[in-house]
Amino acid sequence: MSNQQWNLRESYTYDRNVIAEIRRAANTGIYRIRGWGAKRELPTLDDLVFLGASMSRYPLEGYREACGTDVVIGAENAERPVKLDIPITIAGMSFGSLSAQAKEALGRGANAAGTSTTTGDGGMTSEEREHSATLVYQYLPSRYGMNPDDLRKADAIEIVVGQGAKPGGGGMLMGQKITERVAQMRTLPEGIDQRSACRHPDWTGPDDLEIKIIELREIVDWQVPVYVKVGAARPYYDTALAVKAGADAVVVDGMQGGTAATQDVFIEHVGIPTIAAIPEAVRALKELGAHRRVKLIAAGGIRSGADVAKALALGADAVSIGTAALIAIGDNDPAYEDEYQQLGSSAGYWDDFQGGMDPAGITTQDPELSARLDPVIGGRRLANYLQVLALETQTLARACGKSHVHNLEPQDLAALTVEAAAMANVPLAGTSWIPGQS
Repeated sequence: MSNQQWNLRESYTYDRNVIAEIRRAANTGIYRIRGWGAKRELPTLDDLVFLGASMSRYPLEGYREACGTDVVIGAENAERPVKLDIPITIAGMSFGSLSAQAKEALGRGANAAGTSTTTGDGGMTSEEREHSATLVYQYLPSRYGMNPDDLRKADAIEIVVGQGAKPGGGGMLMGQKITERVAQMRTLPEGIDQRSACRHPDWTGPDDLEIKIIELREIVDWQVPVYVKVGAARPYYDTALAVKAGADAVVVDGMQGGTAATQDVFIEHVGIPTIAAIPEAVRALKELGAHRRVKLIAAGGIRSGADVAKALALGADAVSIGTAALIAIGDNDPAYEDEYQQLGSSAGYWDDFQGGMDPAGITTQDPELSARLDPVIGGRRLANYLQVLALETQTLARACGKSHVHNLEPQDLAALTVEAAAMANVPLAGTSWIPGQS
């Protein structure tokens, strides 16, 4: 008989995906590792809308009145502060998780758009440094590839305390992606699975972080800014401690942030959404009198100019994108649909980045696959995407009557759900009510 005749109902608690995962775990005895970010339904910036200017506020004409997008980071402490044309940066993604061609494409695209890219774990590649006018060097607990010479080549240093996909956890790199070059850069045995440390080996708290920031400033002769990146779990306290330790910028990465490889249970069950993290970080900055002086960079699931504008309206100075940048240069390209199906997935769903079999040549070290990605074309596609994000952000800012995107504010927003109103600290649409506030 058919399901309709039996009136079968799928369990909400034990739906077919849950049942499949229980069976997989029972058959293998191994937790699932994957890339990408959280796939569960979460409150997002989509749950906010802008209140465009009309009578009470005056909009700007689109092509006749300027709307600035520039950002300066580190002007107070660095001889060479970072100056960006747009408030959208490229997040740290390592050589090892990504191919050399992908790293070059990211550098080319960011450079063409007037923004920065970031090294990620594993050190600085010559391809990325050559094609990135502004390159941020990530300083991670693993210390893979870290050396003073590369620190001095960087335009900023980002101390990574945590990542949105896995706050409290370290990175993973499967052995099949640890080629001779990757192994040499990381001082690792070739072909052996690697798990990065989850905490820095030479400090136990914020006092030690302050010492480390001063040490890094001395290594680079106080030339470049120092950022601190945290996974969004306790963003109020983490932001406050980073500011007190002397950071020029704080990067707060929400749980929608991606990764190349970590436990699925981490991605889906650790951290808080980006929409909830930004206001908490802003609250800490304002209480310390540091808002706008110490820059806030929001990350985790930023996909469109609307997302960028909403993050800025909530109080961020810039955003950082990772997964979206990979899609822009060709990740999950439908042109390789047949090959994705051979891997047991489909374009738009494939998330086994750790396997090193990416048909698009991005999350792989296989020389034949990585050769498929033309870094010039990939860089051009990324630059186009970044231009669209910037233009969309300006469009929304002008509609709210702002001559600079940093003039966007929470008063320009309303929430469509009670959850979003509570997390973002903006009124529920059509009311003056912010849940949790009298």
